[in-house]
Parts: sequence; structure tokens; C-alpha cells
Amino acid sequence: MAVDTKKEQERDELHRAIWAIADDLRGAVDGWDFKNYVLGTMFYRYISENLTNYINQGEAETGNTSFDYAKLSDDEAEEAREGLVEEKGFFILPSELFCNVRAGANSDTATFTNTEGQRVSVKDNLNELLEKVFRDIEDSAKGSQSEGDFAGLFDDFDVNSNKLGATVAKRNDKLTKLLNGVADMNLGDVKGHDIDAFGDAYEYLMTMYASNAGKSGGEFFTPADVSELLTRLGTVGKTQINKVYDPACGSGSLLLKAEKVLGRDAVRNGFFGQEINITTYNLCRINMFLHDIGFEKFDIACEDTLISPQHWDDEPFELIVSNPPYSIKWAGDENPLLINDPRFAPAGVLAPKSKADMAFIMHSLAWLAPNGTAAIVCFPGIMYRGGAEQKIRKYLVDNNFVDCIIQLPSNLFFGTSIATCIMVMKRGKADSKVLFIDATNECIKVTNNNKLTEDNIKKIVDVFSKREELQHFSHLASYDEVVENDYNLSVSTYVEAEDTREKIDIVKLNAEIEEIVKREDELRAAIKDIIAEIEVDA
Repeated sequence: MAVDTKKEQERDELHRAIWAIADDLRGAVDGWDFKNYVLGTMFYRYISENLTNYINQGEAETGNTSFDYAKLSDDEAEEAREGLVEEKGFFILPSELFCNVRAGANSDTATFTNTEGQRVSVKDNLNELLEKVFRDIEDSAKGSQSEGDFAGLFDDFDVNSNKLGATVAKRNDKLTKLLNGVADMNLGDVKGHDIDAFGDAYEYLMTMYASNAGKSGGEFFTPADVSELLTRLGTVGKTQINKVYDPACGSGSLLLKAEKVLGRDAVRNGFFGQEINITTYNLCRINMFLHDIGFEKFDIACEDTLISPQHWDDEPFELIVSNPPYSIKWAGDENPLLINDPRFAPAGVLAPKSKADMAFIMHSLAWLAPNGTAAIVCFPGIMYRGGAEQKIRKYLVDNNFVDCIIQLPSNLFFGTSIATCIMVMKRGKADSKVLFIDATNECIKVTNNNKLTEDNIKKIVDVFSKREELQHFSHLASYDEVVENDYNLSVSTYVEAEDTREKIDIVKLNAEIEEIVKREDELRAAIKDIIAEIEVDA
């Protein structure tokens, strides 16, 4: 218990430090855009200390316990570049490590050689130095197996942006404050990083900015409670999984929940995802590194999943979790090749051009392993609309792929109050029934949003795993029942909502009315007597 309390205190301290950075720099970069600077700086610190720790530990094992890579000359360090890139995927010169750049930014005498070969002040030219450092880190991976994982990672960290200040001096002042703020975060020492601390800091930042950024922030960030529910639904009865995949991975929070739920190294063969937004794609890769996922264990691609899927050689996947964008447009039947695509062809019809939701469902099903589970957040309309979406639902139900539909509470996500639902699909079901769960009331109110508690999640997962019938909460519908309802998969069609209206006792009500009428008659008689007395006196 004491350990948990200490952990909570450390987490609260970390969150306050993060908020302090944002508050200190609020006048420079507001809102969602600023995450790129904070997360980019955290990432820079992490990989600097991760590399230093790796080298120092190796030296200590040979007996050289006083060795410190951060104090080594760049010329001496160059000798180890090739080996380190092969082992770690990247290389950083000692002079370009986070700790040394930060020290230089706070010194009046520190200098570095700029791109023109001149010795200049670090303090006065910090933006130029950071730009060089970030480019050198990315370039260090070129020609190696990790090149794709590091290319463009710092593209959204614009050290010359006017958002940081109108002049170079003001920008450098903000950058120095940023380095100092991240350096002061309690993330563990160099010899023993608390990986959870880096991951928690990332998640807190994303939550903080998403909650204040409206739709633009929340559209590619799935709240931690929803991520946990999806992952637990997809891993019932499992202690390990082969591979996890998200076709619309955003910043990667869903992908990483598998190890959070099952434990470290529970995902044996890696994390795979695709994201169309370049900024979010970079955030996802940074998130992988901050959670200590090695470059050889993740493969995140930046392409349109529906038109240009990038993981044909990696599918099928044992766990697929996703919160794809709701009702976005896609090529649909305008592209004659798509109806023959093996992902979409089995249904005999394509998702509507104006609503790609079912295309993500079909894509996920196509890449799902025989022993796998897919848990996907869905816009509720796809459960009951007609046309092509109804035909796709018919295909899914007739072939026994739909395992469960869960109606979630409203206002769980940032930027939308929609009451979304979850579709759980399996290829190897034990029965031909579909479980419907009405979880609309399984939440608590937190500021402007609703939130799933641990008890809420446990109740949903328990009923799901037992395929249990609970009045007003869940119903296990037969195939024939779903067919009779024209393949409507809305939870409200199958689970009767509890009538919470106050029940009226008619007998008691009539007695109360009679008492009221009797009292009125008595009052009228009394008033009549008073008036009669007044008239007599007059």
C-alpha cells in the first residue's frame, strides 16, 4: 500500500511538473500544437539517457565502473557509432546529448561549431544547435534497419517557429526553459529509468492537451479508460499475444495497452499500425520509444489504410484494437479496383463513399487471425442504417463473425459527445449467438466528460467473458433473432432499458385526491361562514 501511495505521489509530482512547463510557456504556444515541443523534448531526453545508460552499463560489466559516456570526447565516441546503430538503432555524440546541450544553454561560455564551421555561443544559438542535433540523430539511422523508424521524427519540432517568440533571443529563451522543465521532471535516474514514468508523462500530456483542444485534439487520441476496455475485451483468457495491430493507430495509445494489461513483453512479435496524419504518425513512433519498445519490435506506417495498406506481409494479427475516424469519406465505388480487394470483396458491396466506417470493419476482419479478436469503436449509425451497411452487417452475421456489440456511455471521448459503441469480432466463435451489452450507465462524471471506472470496465468484461444474460444490461441473441430484426445490431433493439420512472400507486393517489377534495370542501364552508358573519356585522 505504501508503495502504491509513493507511486501516486510521484505521479502527481510529475503531472504538476508537466503542467508547470505548459503554464510557463503558455504565452508562446497555446493548446494542442505545443504538445510537439514538450513531447519532442521528452523524447530527446529519453533517447539521450537511454543510450548513455546502455553504454555505461556495458562498460561497468567489464569493470570500468567510473566510465561516463556523457563525458567522452566526440572523436572517441565515433569509434562506437557503427556498433551502436546496429544495436540501438541510432547514435548521439556526447556533445549532443540532452544533458550537455542543456548545460550549454544555461552557460555563458559554452560554444559549438555551427554548420558554417564557426564557433558560436550555445546560449545565443540554441535553436541552431537543436536543429543540428535532431538532424544528426535522424541521419545516424540512415542506411540501417531502423532508418524508417527515425526518419522525420523531429519534423514537428520547429525550433525557428514564431510561436516560440518573435526574435531568435526570445525563441532561445523559451527553448532553454523547455529543456530545463523536462530535465526537472522526475522520470528516474540514468541508471534505472522508470519506463512507466515516461509513458505516464506522455499519456498525461496527451490527455491534458486533447481535453482542451476540442475535435482537433481528440480525434486521434483514445482515452486510457476506453483503451483499457478494448484491450481487455480482446485479450480475455490470454496471458500473451503474437502481434497487435491498429489500422488507424493515431498516437499509439491503443497499441501499447496490450503490454499495460498483460504485462511486459506479453506481445511476442511486435506492434503494427498505420496512420494517415504525418504529425500523429510521428507522435506514435515517439510514444513507442518512450514506452521502451525497440525499433525492431514496431512497424508504424504513414499511409491511407483503406487505399494503401502497408502490412500485407505481417497479417494476420491475433489482437486488433482500433478507434477509426467516424464517418469519413473514402473512394468507395469510385475506385473500381476496391470491389475486388480481398479485404472488401467477400461482402459483395463496399461501404458508402460518404461513410468509411464499415470499410475499416471489413479491413480489420480480413487481417484477423483465426484465434484472434478485434475490438473496434464504432459510430452507432452503422449498426442500424440500411443500404450497403446493412448488407455488410448481413455478411458479418451470416458468417458468424460478430461476437458482441457494446453500447458505451455518451461523452467518453474528447471533442465529441456521441454515445459510441464497440463491435467485437472473432473468426473462431464457439456459438452462433451475438451478445448485446447496454453499458450506457457504466460511467462516472469527471469535469466535462464521462469516464469508465475500473469497476465499470470489470463489469462489462465479466459479462462479456461469461456471455451472461442480465436484465436491462445484456442479452444473448440467437442468429434467428438477429435475422428477424433485419440484421439491426443496435443494442437498444435487444436490451430493454430499465424504466426508472417513479411508479404511481393509483389507489394511494385516489385516496390523496379524495382527502384534498374533502379539505377543499371544508375550507369553502369555513370561508362561507366567515363571509356570513361579516355580512351580519355590516
